[in-house]
Amino acid sequence: MLRFVIRRILLMVPVLFGLSVLLFLWVRALPGDPARALLGEKATPESIASVNAQYGFDKPLLQQYLIYTSRLLRGDFGNSPRTGEPVLGTFIQRFPATVELGVAALIFAVVVGIPLGYLAAKRAGGWLDSFAVGTSLAGVVIPVFVLAYLLKVVFAVGLHGPLHVLAFLPSSGRQSARIDATHITNFYVLDGLLTREWDASWDAVVHLILPAIALGSIPLAIIVRMTRASVIDVLNEDYVRTANSKGLAPGLITRRHVLRNALLPVVTVIGLQTGALLAGAVLTESVFAINGIGSYLFTAISNLDFAVLQGFILFIALIYAVVNLLVDLSYGVIDPRLRTR
Repeated sequence: MLRFVIRRILLMVPVLFGLSVLLFLWVRALPGDPARALLGEKATPESIASVNAQYGFDKPLLQQYLIYTSRLLRGDFGNSPRTGEPVLGTFIQRFPATVELGVAALIFAVVVGIPLGYLAAKRAGGWLDSFAVGTSLAGVVIPVFVLAYLLKVVFAVGLHGPLHVLAFLPSSGRQSARIDATHITNFYVLDGLLTREWDASWDAVVHLILPAIALGSIPLAIIVRMTRASVIDVLNEDYVRTANSKGLAPGLITRRHVLRNALLPVVTVIGLQTGALLAGAVLTESVFAINGIGSYLFTAISNLDFAVLQGFILFIALIYAVVNLLVDLSYGVIDPRLRTR
């Protein structure tokens, strides 16, 4: 098992190197001039040349990349040309907000998706199966930002008439202004638990409900469909029929034979959806005014802020690689036969 972990970690090195090359070239292939975007109406040939010289945009691409990678190896992700703030410091400051949102969305998708997919498979062809399939299809079709605005209108802003009572959830931010909370880690829910400020922790949870549902809608739909298909396949296997014929308890058959074998592809999908959550956070955080890395990345794209784009996307890729490593390790927990591979 240790050899497997070391091998997977070493494989991450060339992947991240290749990604840094592609990311470096892609960012510089974007339309627009970063110096002009930074200077705005004050842009003159002299000021543009000064900005290009200051940030190295006038150097050959190979030299720019070597300078960029040498800084990365020293832990220096550069400064934002627009704000002058260090990219790493900004990432550390905003990262907890995105993690809280992503974890909440993933919990919502897994807690609802796996049981719903399992029940739909057990009652294939029934009304619950049709409901699960239809809901999952709607979850994939409806864009994240559209669902986010719909949830905001219904459960935060409120509708006219009797439906106005549905508007009981906050529409933006991570915490109410009336809450005087102590922030230790900048994870608002965790900070409330550590300081025993229960009202602050609960208020942070309430603020996560709508954005987590909006962000978790697509992973939920995919998890439901994958769980349903996987469970149906396992239920048709000979060893499940044999277990039923022996008269084993249904709960034991479900835990030992059905779920353990059906969860492998589901766990893979959950790991892959981490990237979708990070990508969807850009729109979700913008709609709900959450100061995470998604909203900051959206601003960086608008401003052609190369340093922020490169640094943040590389951070996200590293997180995605670590999550997939954890998914690979979880295979050995679910199926012991895979531990020696």
